[in-house]
Amino acid sequence: MDSIREINFDLWDKDPEKFAHLFGNSLKSIGFCGVTNHPITKDLVDDSIALFKEFFGQPTALKMKYFDKDIGGARGYTPYKIETPKDGEHADLKEFWQMGRDLPEQHPYKQFMFDNCFVSEMPEFKTKIQRLFREFDRFGKQLMQAISIHLSLDSHYFDGFIDQGNSVLRAIHYPPIIAKELGDRSGPHGDINLITLLIGGHKPGLEILKNNKWIPAETGQETILCNVGDMLERFTNNQLPSAIHRVTSDSDEIKNTSRYSIPFFLHPNPDWVIETLASCIDEENPNLYTESILSDDFLQQRLYEIKLL
Repeated sequence: MDSIREINFDLWDKDPEKFAHLFGNSLKSIGFCGVTNHPITKDLVDDSIALFKEFFGQPTALKMKYFDKDIGGARGYTPYKIETPKDGEHADLKEFWQMGRDLPEQHPYKQFMFDNCFVSEMPEFKTKIQRLFREFDRFGKQLMQAISIHLSLDSHYFDGFIDQGNSVLRAIHYPPIIAKELGDRSGPHGDINLITLLIGGHKPGLEILKNNKWIPAETGQETILCNVGDMLERFTNNQLPSAIHRVTSDSDEIKNTSRYSIPFFLHPNPDWVIETLASCIDEENPNLYTESILSDDFLQQRLYEIKLL
């Protein structure tokens, strides 16, 4: 399969096993799957994109109030050309905003997560972005249940490992490229986490690498794209692949316009031990990851590799 399968989420309520089969097979084939009729409403999506368009359109001085160079882009604003793909030479041609999970001060995972910040100059910023995070988080947990079924696990296998995960909502702005610049809007990379959910993936420029060929990601406007991250790839002994993907700026049409997307990176709890799933190991598929690793250690290693630490 060289195109992204789109599956109606209504099937999850009618026949979870069938949805899990279709969803899992799409992820296994290409690392990506599109989900239509998902529970994140169009109004919330439209409002969120409009909100971030407004923010990224603000003067640089205002945006830089929310940049903390010491936290590696974990929260708040990160300026243009900071993040660099793993093993890449050139920084991505993008700016972004990140928020994560809100935890009480005494929570045992507080040591792994930074405090969120919100744009005080925009009164609705906090409530809208928090709502979008909650909706992404809920939907992501449902999709992890489908993945559990696909892997012949109990549907709630991951529930206790992702209930307080170090997940991140990122709003990205790829500005128009006025002059010749080295690098892509987002260079070839795999995501770090378990799964990523993406709003705005239908816009031109997103491509997936399969069999050494770049395939355009073409989906409906209201489709949410889901892709496998490196942690899930490792857990499944590469049975579910973390597909390499990029955002290009090859054509003048793409270069001359802004592109906005909002990915949600679903992470496990910081103390989850990533250890190869036994059912994914056999004589034909020996264990590729004989040493386990704590999810937070894996995260910190990758953040260093992409030059955010």
